[in-house]
Amino acid sequence: MVQPKRKGDHGMENLALHELLGQSCRAEVATVFERYVRGSVLLMLVTAMEEEVTALCGAPYAPSSATFERGGSAPGKMHVGSETVPVARPRVRRKAAGPGREVPLETYAAGRDGGTLREALMRALAAGVSSRDQGPLYPAAAGTSRSQVSREWVEYGERFVSALRSRSLAAEDFVVLMLDGVVLSADQVAIVALGITADGRKMMLDMQLGASENEEVCADLLRRLVERGFAPRRRLLAILDGAPALSKCVRRQWSDCLVQRCLVHKERNIRAYLSKRHHGELGRLFQRLRQSQGLRQALEVHGQLRAFLKRVNAQALTSLEEAGEELLAVFMLELPNTLHLSLLSTNCIENPFRNVRARLGRVKRWRKTTMAERWLAYGLLTAEKGFRSIAHYRELPHLVRALEQPAETLEAAKKKIAAVLDKELDTTK
Repeated sequence: MVQPKRKGDHGMENLALHELLGQSCRAEVATVFERYVRGSVLLMLVTAMEEEVTALCGAPYAPSSATFERGGSAPGKMHVGSETVPVARPRVRRKAAGPGREVPLETYAAGRDGGTLREALMRALAAGVSSRDQGPLYPAAAGTSRSQVSREWVEYGERFVSALRSRSLAAEDFVVLMLDGVVLSADQVAIVALGITADGRKMMLDMQLGASENEEVCADLLRRLVERGFAPRRRLLAILDGAPALSKCVRRQWSDCLVQRCLVHKERNIRAYLSKRHHGELGRLFQRLRQSQGLRQALEVHGQLRAFLKRVNAQALTSLEEAGEELLAVFMLELPNTLHLSLLSTNCIENPFRNVRARLGRVKRWRKTTMAERWLAYGLLTAEKGFRSIAHYRELPHLVRALEQPAETLEAAKKKIAAVLDKELDTTK
């Protein structure tokens, strides 16, 4: 147990660092340096306690009119980095008798805080170290039991949920809303929302858990976004994964929005119907569609894609036809095709899911609590720290102007798409 040092005491904490390192071999330098720093921090904490006692009670062995008096010492513990060290805790009492006579020391409370240790435990847990393995990871620390780590994570994770959902969205100029779902288990799915601002910044907006991507879950998510200030200043471009409930809820919330179906999801759905020998041609046609400049070229490639699927698989063709005009919504805006990389798929929101899945991979059972929300909020906000502006964000003024054009212009483009699709449908019967 560490005792306060008196004048004349000599220990490792009082030796110069260069003297210690000079007496050590190269293999021991790191260990000696770590012990020196840990000892210095502990000495500082113990000295601070003694100074606080002197400030309250006056100098030792000297008459004093102070309200407090020394009361000996008691065994205590302090956190130094990721270790818990026993110390002799000075005791201070009020001179007046009565309950609550002992006075807690602020310096001792600060040393007992253990914030560094808690942060280290939570980082290890988030990185994939199970709660039961935290003890061996920090053998010299107290409070590393499985139950204690789990309780700490509940409080720690709630901060991320609060941080994600408490941010006001009113000051942001959003032009794009992306919605996509991530499957956590057989009976639990999360819908996640991401926004893109007019200057190209990506921002995680919120999440909502449910049994599936149904209307109720999506409506709750959108309602909360609106309550937090999500209010597009012009027509909104919504990029969705293809779930009918998402499209229905978004159109109900913003009746004039433009809905673009994610081409990556649609290509994946169609590929599931085709044999492997047709996958290469399907990928080539979808790549040509992404690179199309303007609606006219996109319709031409769409016709080629439709003719190809007619030859090879009727169910794949039905899957393509199901998307309708939503597969070509961005092309109506006649944007530079450099923006298609970000606006024709939900990849901007899929990439953060990879970070989320990496952190959720060790979770074997989702309890019916806020457990999934805590993990998702942590994963999404951690991914957001690495966000960059979307590719070719300097071209976004073209999108802004296109979304502000009269409704009649977009209606004319929709009629053109409908006419072409109807004609293609007649030729495929």
